[in-house]
Amino acid sequence: MPRKIYGLISAACTIGIICYSWVGFSQTSRPSVRLATNPTIEKIRPFEAEATEALGSGKYQSPVQLTLQAIDARGQALKNARIRLQILTPPKSPWFTTDFPIVEGTKLLDVEGNAPTGEFQVKQSLPIRGTYRLLVDVTPIVPNSFAPVQQTIALSVPEHGAKYRNLGILVCILLVAGFGGGWVIGSRKPTQPGEIVPEPVRLLMSGAIVVAIAALLFVNLSAEFAHSHESHDRGEHLPRSSPPSKVQSQGLEMKLSGDTTAAVGRPAQLQVSVIDTKTQQPVTDVALKVTTTALENNWVAFAYESAPDSTGKLVWKQQFFDGAPHRIDVEVTPQVGATRKFQPFQVGQTIPVEGVAPPLSVRLISLAYLTGVVGIGLLLGLWLSQKHNKRLQQDWKRSFS
Repeated sequence: MPRKIYGLISAACTIGIICYSWVGFSQTSRPSVRLATNPTIEKIRPFEAEATEALGSGKYQSPVQLTLQAIDARGQALKNARIRLQILTPPKSPWFTTDFPIVEGTKLLDVEGNAPTGEFQVKQSLPIRGTYRLLVDVTPIVPNSFAPVQQTIALSVPEHGAKYRNLGILVCILLVAGFGGGWVIGSRKPTQPGEIVPEPVRLLMSGAIVVAIAALLFVNLSAEFAHSHESHDRGEHLPRSSPPSKVQSQGLEMKLSGDTTAAVGRPAQLQVSVIDTKTQQPVTDVALKVTTTALENNWVAFAYESAPDSTGKLVWKQQFFDGAPHRIDVEVTPQVGATRKFQPFQVGQTIPVEGVAPPLSVRLISLAYLTGVVGIGLLLGLWLSQKHNKRLQQDWKRSFS
């Protein structure tokens, strides 16, 4: 009897080991998607339109190159795949907002294209700090050649160190200003006949009023200047630099269409189509190179190269996080090894982008933070001033005792 029990236990253990090994093998042998970036992940920072490259060449910060590689269970590339990439921005953070609050928690990019070698590459500027989510769908071009793959990749982008430095400097200035006000108020200077408050307090209040008026003037003038500057930019860029959106050349017709206007926080849908002018059939044996450029400072926000789908179209959605006009350029070139030969040509379209002001709640929270820092400095100044006055009174009493 004990031998039978031992045999059953041994058999159960053997089956358990086999099942565990099979589960482990099945978990590690699934197809997946690898992400590579240029620059490397630890060097990626949010885009700043006014920041130049570290080499001092005067060029604007380049978009991040994202390379997706679809691999099978053995680590080999999945051939003849179609990959769809969606980039979702970090979620909303009202208590610690970013430079573009409207962009938080939105879709930054939605693009799909063929990947004959299993590799998919785009260049995209990442506007804010936080953790981006890359939703990747891999499907076979040839039906049933491999199982579809769905994967979510997290990409963390830290803030610029200069932002924390500037924030620290601002906090120190506000603390010193509040401390000085609290020290003056807590000095308890006697009021002269006919005065409501001592002269130092009056001077402090007058200075605060002058600073508040100057701040209001600065904010209003800056907003007015920004509005006039935006209108000037639209009037300058749109009529002059708007390239043709439809071109016929060398037996091909290429047309760029989609949304003609955009707004920060909402993706715009665009598409380019290529047809043969003789047969009126879609053309698929060409390469399309898409480039999105912000016209205000001429920096590249998005770049992508792919072949059209079976209908001769390339469709994508992208968000313009900077409220300035953007130009979409699409260049068509012959594919390597294709029989169709022609000289490259391009189409383009200029899209005005509507800037959206930060929500009132975000501005009030920021104001509350700044006011709180001043208040802390004020309370600290009052406490130390009163403590200093008490010490002086005690020393004065001791000197006469």
